[in-house]
Amino acid sequence: MIILGIDPGTKTTGYGVVEKGERGSDLIGIAYGEIRIKRGELLSVCLKKIYDQLIEVITKYAPDAVSLEDIFYGKNVKSLIKLAQARGVVILAASHSDIPLYEYTPLEVKKAVVGYGRAEKTQVQHMVRVILSLKEAPPLDASDALAIAICHSNFLKEVSV
Repeated sequence: MIILGIDPGTKTTGYGVVEKGERGSDLIGIAYGEIRIKRGELLSVCLKKIYDQLIEVITKYAPDAVSLEDIFYGKNVKSLIKLAQARGVVILAASHSDIPLYEYTPLEVKKAVVGYGRAEKTQVQHMVRVILSLKEAPPLDASDALAIAICHSNFLKEVSV
């Protein structure tokens, strides 16, 4: 099973593709990256760029599932609204591609990867590198996306037992 994890954002959207082996315990990192938006870009241009590049990733890797980080509460309402718009674009890209989408809270993702729901971003980054046997740590937004994909692979394991 190929899983595309996405960490949405209007400045940087991270993505990570992992493959869960047939035995259930094998997890292979296939690809990761970041969709970066230029400073000062119109929101409509940002959202279109996120959509277009996600469709390219979906077309290239043909994931069986998309996993997405759920919105967490914050003090800055304007930032949350922009994040929600980026999430909407991700949901639309998955829907247009007929791929089921699963959402996980940051707490669930951190607990699945690090074992502690309040882990720091750098701890998640390190564990993603270890779990996937990567030679170097991915950029933070890409490692978050890979962590979301890893989290989904863990939930699948629990469901299939």
